[in-house]
Amino acid sequence: MALYTNESRDRVREAVDFLELVSARTELRRAGPARYEGLCPFHDERTPSFGIDPEQKVYHCFGCQASGDVFTFVQETEGVDFKSALELLADRYGVELEREQEDPRQAERRRRRERLLELLARTAAYYERYLWDSREAARARDYLTGRGLGEGILREFGVGYAPSAWDRVLAASRSGGFSVEDLYATGLAQRSRQTGGPYDRFRARITFPLADLRGRVLGFGARAMREEQRPKYLNTADNDLYHKGQHLYGGDLARPHAAREGHVIVCEGYTDTIALHHAGMRNAVGLMGTALTGDQLAELARMASTVLLALDADSSGQGAMLRASALAASRKLELRVVELPAGTDPADLVQSEGAEAMRALIGQSVPFVRFRVQRVLAEGDHSSPEGRDRMIEQLRPVFAGLPASAMRMELTQVVSERLSLPHSLIERALAMPEPGSRAAAGRRGAAAEGGGDAGVGRSAGVSARSGGSGSASAGGGAGVGARAGSRASSGSDLPQGAALGTRGSSTERAFLALCIASPGAGEQALAELDIAESFTSALMRRAAEHLRAHLADPRKELPEDDPELSSLVAQLVVEAGRESARPEMLEVQRLQLELASMDRQIQRTRAQHGGEVSELARRRTEVKRDFERAYARVLEETGVGEG
Repeated sequence: MALYTNESRDRVREAVDFLELVSARTELRRAGPARYEGLCPFHDERTPSFGIDPEQKVYHCFGCQASGDVFTFVQETEGVDFKSALELLADRYGVELEREQEDPRQAERRRRRERLLELLARTAAYYERYLWDSREAARARDYLTGRGLGEGILREFGVGYAPSAWDRVLAASRSGGFSVEDLYATGLAQRSRQTGGPYDRFRARITFPLADLRGRVLGFGARAMREEQRPKYLNTADNDLYHKGQHLYGGDLARPHAAREGHVIVCEGYTDTIALHHAGMRNAVGLMGTALTGDQLAELARMASTVLLALDADSSGQGAMLRASALAASRKLELRVVELPAGTDPADLVQSEGAEAMRALIGQSVPFVRFRVQRVLAEGDHSSPEGRDRMIEQLRPVFAGLPASAMRMELTQVVSERLSLPHSLIERALAMPEPGSRAAAGRRGAAAEGGGDAGVGRSAGVSARSGGSGSASAGGGAGVGARAGSRASSGSDLPQGAALGTRGSSTERAFLALCIASPGAGEQALAELDIAESFTSALMRRAAEHLRAHLADPRKELPEDDPELSSLVAQLVVEAGRESARPEMLEVQRLQLELASMDRQIQRTRAQHGGEVSELARRRTEVKRDFERAYARVLEETGVGEG
């Protein structure tokens, strides 16, 4: 994989408007001199614990411990690796990336891919011009207008028209320096069965560019405009660039809107997607007539936490919903159904009844399990025991993914009443594993053994994202400000054991955060500090050493092989944004560090055969007196009274 230069990465980072970038995912408000906060986009919460520093371009959540910079934010929210995050941001903010030296074979593969992408982009532009400028495309323009689609939204989606001549794209591309092999590789041309020669794949069709999340054209969908043309819809076949099951139509345009809305609307095809965008529902994407795949569901999950299925109410649409439900069960996705009138699709509804009618249906969406239960009960045969058994079989996989909850109880009762069967019987029948499932096999095996447990319990490990050390102090800000001083001054002389370690870690973090908030005084304080003696963990010592050299720009020259340090520095920068630049508070924290250091020295001396500690105790008393005076000055200046 080719790597980009550090200079390129720095230029991208400088170009990013971090406040704008994060605001697309969560609403932020100012919460300090250099801090904005909001609800965390990485976990569910009601009280904001997520903060960013828009100048340093770092974020940290004191709830789930997620932290990082502009690149890790895109990696986490988009589900991409660092290289893709860098490229996405470079595209968005118009920064040209420079590459390091790369393997010649890799360089050739990259150049080939870039050449093919250029060919597709040129072809998309050609199709678009042909739609609006040619006489031949008049019928296509009338069709699109008749579906209520305006020129502005069609141009935004790059909709075009492929001429009926067999070699327009072929000839134009070859004159532009592209080979026949390039045309085959992109799916723009195919080989004649009669002559073996190439000809244009798309002819006399409306074209819909199919793009990745960066907006790069990877292929085309095309709708026939002649009655005798088959198939009605023709797509680019899977190739090195385009894989049908990995993409969603309009995903590049819908992504920021879906993040803001908190949900994404999924419809069937191209015109449905465009019609919803045209009607102001900019968070809509299309399946392009495919069954919903795991890759597409992963892309939806990166857009929003709730998926609204606005699929045609026919059997294929129902099948797509069932597949979506099965795939969503393994992800933290809320799946809801927008119930469309029979025989209509979103484009029809918007055109005939207006955008508000569609918005109303979206507002009335129901959880998929409720929709499925209602549909099975409405369409099933209630007149015979066999018919009721079939309905239970259809509902079993729906209930399999539904945990014990009020909704499960309610829906079980609905099924019981509609099928006129006892609630307890329905409850047991719906809980039975499906034939052929692992659970069913486990039960059969257990029965064959003559009893015992039907399955083996598995321990579920919960992974907590850690932002480095000092997690005990993460909630509420590592003790920065007057709260840290009051904690340190409470209690008597020598703290012992775990209490000492907890207070020390909190104080160390608070001190480093205040150094960042007051860089002038912080630089002097760090220069005079004995880092080895003042910090209790290797990570905190590395952070102090790094800040001693980079306090003006804490993110500068962070080692790439030390993610713990990068995460901790991000936390400290965000925490510093809460604080005003007050050197007097920094002095309070410095004296706390000195007190904690002396406590450790006293403990070590006592542990070494009961060593003499009277001199250390005398010095500690002096430092404690200095601390109390400094803290009293802070309280006096801030107007905080006792208690």
